[in-house]
Amino acid sequence: MNETDWTFIAAINVLLGFFVLILGRKLFWLFVGFIGFAVGFHYVSSVWQLQSQLLLIGLAALAGVVGAVLAVLFQKVAVGLAGFAGGGYIVLNLIEMLGFRPDQLIWLPYLIGGFIGAMLMYYIFDWALIFISTLAGAALIVQTLSLNPEIEMGLYLALVLGGLVVQTMLYRKSLLPKGKN
Repeated sequence: MNETDWTFIAAINVLLGFFVLILGRKLFWLFVGFIGFAVGFHYVSSVWQLQSQLLLIGLAALAGVVGAVLAVLFQKVAVGLAGFAGGGYIVLNLIEMLGFRPDQLIWLPYLIGGFIGAMLMYYIFDWALIFISTLAGAALIVQTLSLNPEIEMGLYLALVLGGLVVQTMLYRKSLLPKGKN
């Protein structure tokens, strides 16, 4: 792929990350689709070492579409899977941002983060969805921009704080009686 294609893909990633950051709870299916895409992209590229970037993006997009369809058709199952995938994805991104590179036991932090994410989604769905989608959206934006580590961490924290504030305001507004919002 040429540089123009990657710039276009980076712009789409930032836009998608922004939507998940701000509207993750409201557009649950988008969040699940994003998690499917992100996990698919990360693992397809690291496990299969594909030469074709187009095939990599296609397989990751297929995982995202499957996730979004599952979210619509089987919400309870999708909640658990999204929580698991989102929790694992977030833990791996935080580990990378802190400078650790787990090579052999990469599945262990993913499994722990996934379990925590699934439990949060099951027991406190709305707040967990706000929290996990905010963290995941911020991670996608920061990861796409490829900045130096100090700026990445500051931007990540600012995006998380902003996403939490916006999603909390939208959630509280949705709880008001119909005539009051």
